[in-house]
Amino acid sequence: MTTRIDELSRQGDVGDKPLTARPGPEAIRSIRRASIIAGGGILLIAALAAFGTLFVLGRLVTSENAAKMAKDIMASEGMFRLGVASSYVVVVLDVVVAWALFRVFSPVSESISTLAAWFRVAYAGVFMVALSQLAGIPHLLGGNGYSGAFDTAQLHAQALLKADAYHDIWLAGLVLFGVHLLLIGYLAYESGYVPRTLGVLLVVAGLGYAFDSFGAVLSRGSSITISTVTFLGEFLLAVWLLIRSHRISLGASHRRSDGVMQAR
Repeated sequence: MTTRIDELSRQGDVGDKPLTARPGPEAIRSIRRASIIAGGGILLIAALAAFGTLFVLGRLVTSENAAKMAKDIMASEGMFRLGVASSYVVVVLDVVVAWALFRVFSPVSESISTLAAWFRVAYAGVFMVALSQLAGIPHLLGGNGYSGAFDTAQLHAQALLKADAYHDIWLAGLVLFGVHLLLIGYLAYESGYVPRTLGVLLVVAGLGYAFDSFGAVLSRGSSITISTVTFLGEFLLAVWLLIRSHRISLGASHRRSDGVMQAR
């Protein structure tokens, strides 16, 4: 069934802004392009995160043994630097995706879409600060100017402190990312042109990230991580945006009383 966004009346409103004329073909094409950018960006982020955060940094950056972590990083210094660099690309892509999702969902509510975008941009900024902790580890362990002031054990301990700071700052940022997904989930659920099931899954994903962040703070021991399962909502949204974006259209229909566009 073709996805169709209902046309609002001339006296109605789209989200927060009055609609005085039917959106033209260029507006439709703009939303479709933004959908493709958002979907492709999210999938590229997932691929880079799987490589940089999980495969490289997740394997080399550990908090169990400072000496072992230092040895592993220096033995794979090139790979470590590549992992950090790929994560920097993720930061840039997060900003691009924030804009694209704003464009996709601004017809539902421009104010909420703007807020969701700013939460993702804020998360990207926090993630970059976290990555800056890791970026200095090879220089620290390389002994350039530090070996005269600190012995080997102290250098390893400082590297471990940087690794722990990266993890703590990143977890704090995931609260912002979780709120972003909660807002996007709401917009998707109310849009009428995105399946409501995706909206629910996005809300679940947002709650999963928030749970992991607060769990790490409130738990005395190792906390349960559930975002590795609940993240599915954002992945499915990306796939939907890529596959179904060409089906989004603004056609003749009726207006919902709450001003949110409805699909047929």
